[in-house]
Amino acid sequence: MTAPGRPHVVIVGGGFGGLHAARRLKNADVEVTLLSRGTSHVFQPLLYQCATGLLSEGSIASPLRHLLRRQQNAHVALGEATSIDPTAKILTASRVNGSTFDLKYDYLVVAAGMQQAYHGHDEYIDWAPGMKTLDDALTIRRKLVSAFEMAESLPTAEERKPWLTFAVAGGGPTGVELAGQIRELAVHALTHEFRSIDPREARVLLFHGGDRVLESFDKNLSKRALRTLEKVGVETHLGVHVTDVTPRDIETTTKAEPKTKTRYDTRTVVWTAGVEAVPFAKALATALGVPQDRSGRIAVEADLSVPGHPNVWVVGDMSSRDNLPGVAEVAMQGGRHVGKLIAAEVESGSAPRPPFKYRDLGNAAYVARGHALIQAGPLHLSGSLGWISWGVIHIAFLSGARNRAGTLLNWGATMLTNSRRERAVTFGDSRIARNQYFKNAEKEANR
Repeated sequence: MTAPGRPHVVIVGGGFGGLHAARRLKNADVEVTLLSRGTSHVFQPLLYQCATGLLSEGSIASPLRHLLRRQQNAHVALGEATSIDPTAKILTASRVNGSTFDLKYDYLVVAAGMQQAYHGHDEYIDWAPGMKTLDDALTIRRKLVSAFEMAESLPTAEERKPWLTFAVAGGGPTGVELAGQIRELAVHALTHEFRSIDPREARVLLFHGGDRVLESFDKNLSKRALRTLEKVGVETHLGVHVTDVTPRDIETTTKAEPKTKTRYDTRTVVWTAGVEAVPFAKALATALGVPQDRSGRIAVEADLSVPGHPNVWVVGDMSSRDNLPGVAEVAMQGGRHVGKLIAAEVESGSAPRPPFKYRDLGNAAYVARGHALIQAGPLHLSGSLGWISWGVIHIAFLSGARNRAGTLLNWGATMLTNSRRERAVTFGDSRIARNQYFKNAEKEANR
């Protein structure tokens, strides 16, 4: 896989940080191996639109091999990093079938990202999927579409009510965007498609532990977002934590004393309340002898290298430095920065390493049709102007001209027709898996 005598750069992760690091090394005298758990680079900021039938998975995912097809020094390896030997400079990864393989490196860039955090209650994942991967989005789509179908098949309003109640845990950008989209799906796309139910009666409950949604935004923008959510019919509950999730309901507990617990009957729960480092972060920290923070992130030097290991860098969400936000732009800029450092060092032998300087391009969040927030320094936009700006930004950052054109056309068609065609669901690789899914749903409905 590597040419004799050329330094080998191994990049862990095919997300924003990993892809931009690989591309920055295109003209460097190195061999690059990009190790990824999936075959595609996924545009995570639009995962929630895939989950709610607005976009197809193909619109937000581009094959890594296709994106790097013209980069002759780049190789894509499918696998998940599991361990590292820093002395021998060997990274071990597992294949899909469970077997392992080794990658020897001269430089290692770790951009493995984060995963959904359940704060000590990993059992919740069975009933409350997160929103970090394409599989998560398709799982949520299946739950949403199936909930309406189940409600349509039930004889009484009382039986239908839990299936038409949707709970979202977490009031950050992902939670707000998802809650708004579920209401849009019910109110616009599904309104005239059912005979026994009125999808517009669907309840969307948004639970957040803070005193306002979108806490990374200015307070005034947060207030506008809350008003918009209320206007479209999202029921927002602030100052509460979700403290239990079952197949039939959820429990919330107030932060304020005295503690008050409330249960809500619902068959569909989505979890967006926090993230934590992927398991490889612990293996990496242990092998390199460096600490992790409470979320599993690894502290890095000014140039994003790991202390005591100048040939290992951690970029993106998994790195901890200067309270950088966990957004795509940090990963992209970090990946390009590290790629530039490696290219310069290979060329000169001992190039100086300037510190990573993040250029804050602001935050953006979609709230509802015609309403989005943009915050970039002193620039604060909301409403329709923010919505248009949000669309321009996301189209610009999508990978591939085909995806950009397809997404733009899909958005336009949805606006004109109020329909969402991307609502196909899958139940696994066999008829048995599909039948088992509906059997479990019916069982829970009759309990």
